[in-house]
Amino acid sequence: MKPVRMLSGMLTVGGWTMGSRLLGFVRDAMIVALLGTGPAYQAFIIAFSLPNMFRRFFAEGAFNMAFVPMFARRVETGDDPHGFAQEAFSALTSILILLLIVAQIAMPGLVYAMASGFAGDETFDIAVAFGRISFPYIVFISLAALLSGVLNATGRFAAAAAAPILLNLIFIGFMTTALWMGGDVAKALIWAVPVAGVAQFALVWWAARRAGFTLLPRMPRLTPGVRKLAIVAAPAALASGVVQLNLLIGRQVASYFDRAIDWMYTADRLYQLPLGVVGIAVGIVLMPELSRRIAATDDKGARDALSRGAEISLALTIPAAVALAVIPETLVSVLFERGRFTATDVAGTAIAVAIYGLGLPAFVLQKVQQPLFFARSDTKTPFRYAVYSMLINAALALGLAPVIGWPAAAWGTTLAAWAMVGFLWWGARSLGESAQVDARFCRRVPRQVLAAALMGAVLWLGEHVMADALTTAGIRYAALALLIVLGAVTYFTSAHLLGGLLLSDLKGSLRRKGKTGN
Repeated sequence: MKPVRMLSGMLTVGGWTMGSRLLGFVRDAMIVALLGTGPAYQAFIIAFSLPNMFRRFFAEGAFNMAFVPMFARRVETGDDPHGFAQEAFSALTSILILLLIVAQIAMPGLVYAMASGFAGDETFDIAVAFGRISFPYIVFISLAALLSGVLNATGRFAAAAAAPILLNLIFIGFMTTALWMGGDVAKALIWAVPVAGVAQFALVWWAARRAGFTLLPRMPRLTPGVRKLAIVAAPAALASGVVQLNLLIGRQVASYFDRAIDWMYTADRLYQLPLGVVGIAVGIVLMPELSRRIAATDDKGARDALSRGAEISLALTIPAAVALAVIPETLVSVLFERGRFTATDVAGTAIAVAIYGLGLPAFVLQKVQQPLFFARSDTKTPFRYAVYSMLINAALALGLAPVIGWPAAAWGTTLAAWAMVGFLWWGARSLGESAQVDARFCRRVPRQVLAAALMGAVLWLGEHVMADALTTAGIRYAALALLIVLGAVTYFTSAHLLGGLLLSDLKGSLRRKGKTGN
């Protein structure tokens, strides 16, 4: 894949993801304004997190990290990719149905594992009821994730990237309807979860069918392909489980501090915008490309793909991280402070945003580094590193909580992410030339950092100059938009002049995107 074609794929995924995340801001702003940071909001966070946690464990973790490289190689060699996809689809369906039955029975235990600090409180009972309603979402969204892997491996990125938009539209629609009819917004919100899962599944299933992959539930069979997939997927499942344990550690620590879970969740939604647009986009595009290059023993092509993926990712992530760290309170206040979301909530959420912002490049780099191992069907090494990272996270979160309070959970997540980057870099040294970045990457990234530092100074100064406008109702949105545009112009101009990001790269990619229509 040429650099412009890779960037084109990233722009396709990133563009749709950007649309989804912007709608997600509208959704989250409505939720915090209508529910506030109280029992109903906390229960929703736990209930919605449960199926998403298991989705990452089974679908995005175990199946896709193992399935996509194997499927991409079959597409490359013509070795019955449709049959393999059907076998994987049937196997995953049976696992998900079994999981759904067990989870419905064990829901109180699952909620306790997520937030034991709620035990004995009304929030706990609400979360259990909400969890039983929302959990069927896992069946549809996990199967949608597998179908998305099929589409991405064949170079079709748009439908899978657009699917999350449906979730946000359905959430917004259900809340608006409940508000208009005088109903219970929290109940409407939780019922929107399984409905959104069905809609997302339907969209990607239809796209896969149009691409020639009509997958239907069938009785699973333990074929050689499924057996090999299970062997490769098992360490990936464990690695994903470790990542989810990291999140559980943070939530457990936060659940013992008043409103800390609310603040961390809201902060997570903010930093997930650049992470989703950049990190997830590059991971989706990079893994099938690396798998094809490695299968063809094209080390130079793999190195080019890795270097451009990392370079483009950091070019867009570093300035986002600086913005989150420099003006977190302004971002949170303008985007979320309304209704029941108070100034106290703004201050708490801003602390989490700044801490997560410092870890944003690490979260994105992991999305670039992990495909180096997954493309070789090596899921054991990332699992080992994930365990090390989890131990660091647990030690920091639990050890610092008595000293600095709930921010210990956010610091544990951020510092453990940087440790994971170090482990992955160390392990990739033995993978040869295809796992090393090139000289162009080494030249450009320091210049991107310098450009982002200049942008940070402009944002800090602009925030002080525009302080009144940023806190005045009616014009604060325009003031924030102006501040963001000022920062973006500063960064991209500086990066171009310094040689950290050449605008000709973007122009070439946009031309390529227009020709392919991808």
